Parts: sequence; C-alpha cells; structure tokens
Amino acid sequence: MKTGLTAAALLLLSMVGAQAADTDGAIKSIDRTAMTITLEDGEKFKLPGEFDVSALEEGMDVVIAYDEVKGEKLITDMQLPDQ
Repeated sequence: MKTGLTAAALLLLSMVGAQAADTDGAIKSIDRTAMTITLEDGEKFKLPGEFDVSALEEGMDVVIAYDEVKGEKLITDMQLPDQ
C-alpha cells in the first residue's frame, strides 16, 4: 500500500509545472535543426526527437496536442491532413 501511495505521489509531482493543451493552424516555418515548427499565428512548438520531419511541409494545416513545460511547448501528438 505504501508503495502505491509513493508511486501516486511521484506521478503527481512529475505533472506539476506541465500544462496540457491543443491548438491548430497552418505551419509557417520548420526548423529541422532545432526540431521546431512555427504556426502562422507565431506560436513555436518543439517536435519529439523521433518525429519524421520530412512528413511536414510549410502551409500544411495541423492539429497539435502539447504540454507546456518551463515555457516551452512540447508536442505530444500531431494530426496531419490525409495525403
């Protein structure tokens, strides 16, 4: 029982400071070196390291789920248009 409470407490602590959100828009620019994309509205998002950047194109509409951690928007999921 004590182990379960400790695990739950650690999980809650790891979630502190992170905010989950989502947004959508067209990709304005892609920085393949920094692994970031910027949407038309100026919002910048960090892609996960294993993401295939070649699947993205400027002007493409996307729906993004992300966590904001220490001021950086980290993409957790992205929906691309059907190709």
